[in-house]
Amino acid sequence: MGRIARSDADAAPCLMEFALLHPDPDDPNWLRPVPPSVALAHRLNPIERKITEQRRQSIALAEAFEPFMALGVQDTAPNHALTVLEGLDRINAALDLATEQCQNEVLSVQPSGGSRSPEKRLLEALERDKPLIERGVRIRTLYQHTARYNPERLAYVDQFTNGKVEYRTIDELVERLIVCDDTVAFIPIREDRQVALEVRHPGLVRYLIKVFEFIWDRAVPLSAGAPYGTAADGITEIQHSIAKLLIEGHVDEAIARRLGMNVRTCRAHIAKLATALGSGSRAQLGYLIAQSGILDREDEG
Repeated sequence: MGRIARSDADAAPCLMEFALLHPDPDDPNWLRPVPPSVALAHRLNPIERKITEQRRQSIALAEAFEPFMALGVQDTAPNHALTVLEGLDRINAALDLATEQCQNEVLSVQPSGGSRSPEKRLLEALERDKPLIERGVRIRTLYQHTARYNPERLAYVDQFTNGKVEYRTIDELVERLIVCDDTVAFIPIREDRQVALEVRHPGLVRYLIKVFEFIWDRAVPLSAGAPYGTAADGITEIQHSIAKLLIEGHVDEAIARRLGMNVRTCRAHIAKLATALGSGSRAQLGYLIAQSGILDREDEG
């Protein structure tokens, strides 16, 4: 076989890198060629050894995890127990699917307020509720008392008058809730309602239904007339609710949000409450509420 001078191979270092040349044992200044098949085998052997070792490790890992994989299959429900829904489009798509699959009853808690257009929300509710009612699905919805003075809300309610649909109101609601049958529930998890939680865990859904029923039993049917009567002490029901929240330390904005009214209306009620109790300051108002006994009305009921 021929040979080449080492200096001539400097221009092609890859020949040495790929072991296509090796030093001449008789003279280190010369290089002799190596058959390509031998050079290829020399390069492939460490790669194949590495692949074999990694394959062995992957088999060992699979065997180690096999008992845990079996446990996971047993513990995981067919549907995701909790799913985070981000964005109104995804939330509405999940609600649409749930209501399409609903066969018996929809429970809904709908507090007032929020940044979105009330008209748009009512239109979405109308589009979702009408097919349910036509299929004979029962709907029970909880609003705040302030909904009784909302023309758009009343116009929406007037469209559904059969016995399958019931509306009640209560002074205070915390957040939205929608439950379809005893299968799935939806609750918001961010103030702007751009993120919601889809709950399919049977135990959690049952718990939310019990919460709904607890509030429903204490609410007033929408057909029963205005609940904001004036008691013998001159304090209306809404002012009673505001007094309770004031004593708990809530600011005007929080009270308005929880009772489903704007801040200006809330402050007007606070002013009337102060006048009725003879209060000259906010600090005195809290003291007079506590001393007046008006909060005992709840215990008497």
